[in-house]
This record gives sequence, structure tokens and C-alpha cells, in this order.
Amino acid sequence: MPEDSEQPKLKRVIGLPGAIMMGLGSIIGTGVFVSLGIGAGIAGPMVLLAIVLAGCVAICNGLSSAQLAANHPVSGGTYEYGHRWLNPALGFTAGWMFLCAKAASAATAALGFAAYVAPELSLPLGLGTVAVVTIITLTGMQRSNAVNIAIVSVVLLTLLTFVAAGASAVSENTSRLRPFLDDDRLTELLQATALMFVAFTGYGRIATLGEEVAEPRRTIPIAVIATLGVTMLLYAAVAAVALANADGEFTSLAVLAERFGGATLGKALLAGAAIAMVSVLLNLMLGLSRVVLAMGRRGDLPKATARITESTQVPAVATVVVALLIAGLVCVGDLKLTWNFSAFTVLVYYAITNLCAIRLKPEERLYPAWTAYFGFVACLSLAFFVEWRVTLVGLVLIALGLIWKKIFWRATSAT
Repeated sequence: MPEDSEQPKLKRVIGLPGAIMMGLGSIIGTGVFVSLGIGAGIAGPMVLLAIVLAGCVAICNGLSSAQLAANHPVSGGTYEYGHRWLNPALGFTAGWMFLCAKAASAATAALGFAAYVAPELSLPLGLGTVAVVTIITLTGMQRSNAVNIAIVSVVLLTLLTFVAAGASAVSENTSRLRPFLDDDRLTELLQATALMFVAFTGYGRIATLGEEVAEPRRTIPIAVIATLGVTMLLYAAVAAVALANADGEFTSLAVLAERFGGATLGKALLAGAAIAMVSVLLNLMLGLSRVVLAMGRRGDLPKATARITESTQVPAVATVVVALLIAGLVCVGDLKLTWNFSAFTVLVYYAITNLCAIRLKPEERLYPAWTAYFGFVACLSLAFFVEWRVTLVGLVLIALGLIWKKIFWRATSAT
């Protein structure tokens, strides 16, 4: 079903600094405070190599996302790119996978916040956090962006303090950073790489919100590249300091900070982790609601989800739908399960993103075609190093989504 070109558009209110901070706010949270620990638990010191590999894949994907968004700056990200450069089925699959992946990531952020603040109240606190963030997003993009910039600034300062305070251990305890590569554990390395890749994927929020970015052809590519560069350096620095101070056991960053920096630094990391989760949840909710908006415009979801509230310029119905979806996943209550599920679905999503970039015409292309080919092959390959049960569920969900599209399209076409 074609998109109605007469439907109201969102206003372009996000400049370059805001776009970069939105990308960082989407990445630095569950990635550094959750994924690093899970990755180190799987691959040990090889998580450092996993960060580099995942970052290289993310950069190729980021270049694909950036040039697609620069050519087609609308809400919806790869859902819209798939419709334009591929076909409706692949476009829908991308949108459906994005909803599944990022709803799972959002639930992980809400559960992560609760785990840092009050583990014994994880479910009610997680649900309460989703409710508060929903209210913030409903007030408008400018206010949401201002809240995000404030949060990200605090989190970056906290993490840089952690790195500075514990950096001396890196040169003193180099043995704790080995083996950097173990040929007998390549499967664990690739599994950790797949999980760490998810920790980079918040840059896609910049493209997903393309309809609200000012000067998108210039702003989006710069913001994506800057976001990924800063993130890779920060992840590598934090991981190296954490491993060097962990003495073989990678506990939470807050516990490690208290061990080498005292109670004050430990509490600062605890607070930084908690508010970072809120930032991730906020940015995910913004991105998810814009994909739901795009799917409503094309008729893949009820038309009500395409409505934009005139006073706030927010897709309110889409935002509430997303909040309910996240709340449902929070009730699952398993942080590691939601993160693994997010890994598979987001890898499928970005495989489609790269496939769209491969189809760009020469005059549309901003970067060499090989980057898109590399990203496509890497995403598909890494997707099958996620736990097989999660992969099976993901494949079933793709099938269910396509069945929904067919049934819903027929129902709406008949009315």
C-alpha cells in the first residue's frame, strides 16, 4: 500500500551536535554497562578484539545507513529504504526486525536501569522507567533532545573519569589482557563480536529520525561517522581498564571502580550506568515510534499510528504502542535473553540496510560499494553465531511478520 504523500511531516529540529549526541545516547548505555560484561564472559580478554571487529562491521553499516539517509531523509530508516531500493517484502522485514530488535534492546535498558538502582524491584521499576520515558517523548523532540544531551554529557564524563583513574593498571597488568586471540576459541570470539555489534548499532537512530534532522545530506553522514569513532575508542578504553583491574573476574564497572578508585568513584559509575540506561531507552523509544509512524503511513500498521499531534509534533499513538511493546518485553525479565534476541534481529536488519546500499546508483553513492558488500556478508555471517534457539525464534518471527503483512494488507484493502 503506497504512502500518502499528503500526510503531515515532522519538523527538522535536530542539528549536527544534537544528532551526534543522539547517536551517542543510543549507544553508550547497554553497550558499555551490559554488553561488555556479557562479551567478556564469553570471550575473556578476546572481547577487545571483538570490539574492534564489531566496530569495523558497524562502520561499514554506518556508511551504508548514512548515504541511504542522505538520499532519502524520512522517518523509518531501513523500512523506508527497503521499499525504495528493494521491494515491499524486504522493506517490511527490515521494519519488523527493527521493532523486534530495538524493543528488546529497550527492555534490556529498562531492566539494566532497575538492576543498577534496585535489583529486588526490577519489574516494577523497569515498568515505571518505561512510563516516565514515554511521558518525556510525548512532550516533543526538542525537549527530548535536550534531556538526552544532558544525560549523555554526564555519562561521558563518568566513563572518562573511570578510564583515567584505572589506566595505570593497563601497563602494570598486561597479562590480564591476554590471550588477545586464541585460535581454539574462534566461535566464542565471533559470538562475542555479534553481541558487541549490537552495542554499536545506536548510530542507526540518526538515520531513523532522518525526517527531523536539519540539512540531512550533510549532517547525517558526519554524525554517524563521529558517533562510531568516539564509541569505538571509548569501548576499547573502558574494556582495557576493566580487564586490567578485574583480576580474572569481569564484574560490573561500578564494583571495579570502587576497587581501584574508592567508594565515591564506585557510586559515580553506578549513577552513570543508571542514567545511561535511561538515555538509551529514550533514544530507542524515539527511533521505534518513528518506524511505527512510517509503517502506519504505508498501511502495514493501523493508520492511527501515523497521526502526528499538532501541538507537540510527536506521533503520540505510535509512541504509546511502542511503550506497550517494551513493557511487555520488560515483563520477560531476562536481561541476557533480550540482549541475545536483539543481536540476531538487528543483524538481519543491517544486512538489509547494506543490501539497499548495494543498489544505490552511482550518482547517489557517497562511499565505495565494497563497504556495503562487506557489511552485508558480515551481518549475515554473525547472525548465525548467536545462540541457535534465539536464531530459530528470530526466523519464526520473520515468517509471522510477513504473514501479518499479507493478512492485514488484504483486510485493509477490502474496506
